[in-house]
Amino acid sequence: MLTTAVFFLFLQVNAVHLLIPMDETQKNHLKAYGIAYWALRLDNEVKWLLNYRGGSFLVQHSPSLENECVIRGVSFETIADARATAVLNGIAEPDVNQDAVSMNKAPKIAVYSPPNKQPWDDAVTLVLTYAEIEYDIIYDEEILNGKLPEYDWLHLHHEDFTGQFGKFWRTYQHMPWYQQEVNINKQLAEKLGFMKVSEMKAFITAEIEKYVLNGGFLFAMCAATDTYDIARAATGVDICATMFDGDPADPEADQKLDFSRTFAFENFQLEKDPNVYEFSDIDATNYRKVDRDNDYFVLFEFSAKWDPIPTMLCQNHMNMIKGFMGQTTAFKKEVIKPNVLILGENKPAREARYIHGEKGKGFWTFYGGHDPEDYRHLVGDPPTDLSLYPNSPGYRLILNNVLFPAAKKKKRKT
Repeated sequence: MLTTAVFFLFLQVNAVHLLIPMDETQKNHLKAYGIAYWALRLDNEVKWLLNYRGGSFLVQHSPSLENECVIRGVSFETIADARATAVLNGIAEPDVNQDAVSMNKAPKIAVYSPPNKQPWDDAVTLVLTYAEIEYDIIYDEEILNGKLPEYDWLHLHHEDFTGQFGKFWRTYQHMPWYQQEVNINKQLAEKLGFMKVSEMKAFITAEIEKYVLNGGFLFAMCAATDTYDIARAATGVDICATMFDGDPADPEADQKLDFSRTFAFENFQLEKDPNVYEFSDIDATNYRKVDRDNDYFVLFEFSAKWDPIPTMLCQNHMNMIKGFMGQTTAFKKEVIKPNVLILGENKPAREARYIHGEKGKGFWTFYGGHDPEDYRHLVGDPPTDLSLYPNSPGYRLILNNVLFPAAKKKKRKT
């Protein structure tokens, strides 16, 4: 007991900070984000050291924090105040591409997801659970009831906002899970006073846009990215074939799209054939010629002091990330708006995988693909066991976005 007391007295005097490295020395990168979130929930300041050892975290030391790291298997270093000051001073040097960003409050997180989905249907809910970061499930009814402003961060599950039920009709129309999904959405639309699911989803996308304009943080993956923008552009235009909403689509739908309402994409063409498992030419899945062994995308390097926002979103121990497929795998660069920031791309294939933008007071990020550790995830496949991939650089990008709202941010300098 005396030895333990002396040890903690030594820590109080000589080792008052805990450094959580995020470089190759970290045993569990994904749970390290959960430790940062845990510390924020206890009102501890967490400094995010951008570009320092893979985007490490610096926190005031406490026995409970150290114990939590041990329990979760997260690597850490206890360092003296003098060393912590030296690290921060080195980061602050004007010719060093690093910065320290303070985080003071754990963001309240919502996942937009239908009630019939399992957590492993979506990479974000999977990694939030693994990292032990709390989140709430909300759906259309909660948004219409005004719940969205209660949250700092919103993730869009792999939703089809166009009202075409994922365009699964040709292959899965007789499957119980597909019929259940259709019935849930149709019944919900009727309950909420909409004639069609597509009309309900268009209203929801407008509410999400208001959320971002008022300072919210939006993150979406896979088909939730392009179908969100398609729904915004097609508001008031019938783009659904008869099997989806009971009447034919407008044959002039392409000419009536309004790209001023979209976040990321413009000048795209709709895929009008209901039998084709694709929504538009935004997505590169069907025409990309990328061999699986060479399927990688590269993260851009930004100035930590001048561009802290994209720098935060790209923190990683690797800058080359292995690719992975999805209903929406990657974004064709020709249809990306010029004001959109590309964070990660496959340059030879002319496709963007990871993009970001600002809208009003808020921010949005779109990430192509379904599961960073399951190259071609199919309907009915088992969930990814993240304990086998604790250092996944692809999953790290998701968690960068989760912590992003906690940081004090400055708009990009021009």
